[in-house]
Amino acid sequence: MKLYCATSNPGKLREFRLAAGAGWELVPLTGVPPCEETGETFEENARQKAEYYSRHSDGLLFAEDSGLAVDALGGAPGVRSARFAGDGASDAENNRLLIERVRGVEDRTARYVAVIAVAEAGKTLGTFRGEVKGVIIDDARGSNGFGYDPHFFYPPFGCTFAEASPEQKVQVSHRGRAVAAMVDWLKRT
Repeated sequence: MKLYCATSNPGKLREFRLAAGAGWELVPLTGVPPCEETGETFEENARQKAEYYSRHSDGLLFAEDSGLAVDALGGAPGVRSARFAGDGASDAENNRLLIERVRGVEDRTARYVAVIAVAEAGKTLGTFRGEVKGVIIDDARGSNGFGYDPHFFYPPFGCTFAEASPEQKVQVSHRGRAVAAMVDWLKRT
């Protein structure tokens, strides 16, 4: 089944394709000016993006908003995860600020959150949420993944998401869980 995807992030696109599995043609939507993200929650941003981008596609489209929520930081960086250290910040800059903010903090529990919205012709048809809990560690470990993965330690694996293989990670990740829920819903509709 063909499904348009509103992302320019190659790491996310790889994870979406891996999580969806065979039988799904995920086509990145290109040539559309970016949608401004003004939502206060992951769901608001995912819906906003899906509705906007679906007006520029000729079929079903999904958009995702995701990020890291650190308990000791009141859920930050949250919806500002990609821009935690400022607009246009790199992963390294965001990670550096994260580690600065949790320095000396004992409770390092965190969770990755992803919300996917499916839309067609400007109307949201469904939303799907995935979460995974972990712990923030000071020293970056691993070269797989992207974003905060080198600092996100997942106790059941005994390693960071950046040390896990992509196939391992997608089975338990926030994004993998949200995509699985979306795929299950699409198969039933």
